[in-house]
Amino acid sequence: MAKPITLLLLKLFLLCFLPRSNAVYDVLNFGAKADGKTDSAQPFLRAWTAACHSSSPATLYVPAGSFLLSQASFDGPCKNAIKFSIDGTIAAPSNYEKLGSSEKWIEFKDVEGVTISGGKLDGRGADLWTCKHDGRSCPSGATSLTFSNSKNIVIDGLMSINSELYHIVILGCQGVRIRGVNIEAPGNSPNTDGIHVQMSTGVSIVQAIIKTGDDCVSIGPGTSNLWIERVFCGPGHGIR
Repeated sequence: MAKPITLLLLKLFLLCFLPRSNAVYDVLNFGAKADGKTDSAQPFLRAWTAACHSSSPATLYVPAGSFLLSQASFDGPCKNAIKFSIDGTIAAPSNYEKLGSSEKWIEFKDVEGVTISGGKLDGRGADLWTCKHDGRSCPSGATSLTFSNSKNIVIDGLMSINSELYHIVILGCQGVRIRGVNIEAPGNSPNTDGIHVQMSTGVSIVQAIIKTGDDCVSIGPGTSNLWIERVFCGPGHGIR
C-alpha cells in the first residue's frame, strides 16, 4: 500500500513545485505571412486566443520577416502570463486612411503578466506627417502600441519606428517596466511622442534611446511612482 501512496505524493510534488512547460504559439502556424503584404491581423489574433486560453505559460512567437498588421486588440484577461516574443518586424498599413482616426494600432487591454520582447514595430507614418505639414484634412493617426487597464507588464528590447502618433502609451496600468527600447522618428514628425504615461502607477523607463518629433517621455494626469533612468533623448522635446 505504501508504494501507490509514495507515487501519488511524487506526482503531487511534480505538479506543485516543478515549472510547467512553456507552450509556444508561432503565428505562422495560424496563417500569418511574413511577406510584408498579406494582412496577418486575424492569424495574430487566433494565436493570441490560443495562448490566452493555454493551461500553461505561453509564448506567442513572431519569427523573422515582415508581417503586415492592419489593426489588432489583444484582450484579456488570460489564464496565464504570456510572452510576446518578436524576431521580425510588424508593419502598419502604408495607407494612413486604413487606420484613420482609430487612435490605436496595436493594443493590449485588461491583461496581466504580459512581456513583449525584441522585434520592431514600423508605424509607417511618413505620408500622414506630410499630410499634416501640408495643412490638408488628415486623420489624427494611431498610436503604435497601447497598454490599457493592465498589470505587471514588461516591454524589453523593442524597437518602434515612424509611428503615426505616439509610439507607446501606458494608460490606467499598474506595474510596468520598459527597458532597452529604441524609438525613432524624424525630428519634424508631428505628435510622435516616444512614451506617454497616464493614469498609471509603478512605471519604470530605463536605458531607452528615444529620437522623435515631440516629447521623448510625456507624463499625463493621474500618474504616480514613475521612475525614469538612463534615457537618451534627442531629437525631441525632452521629458515633461
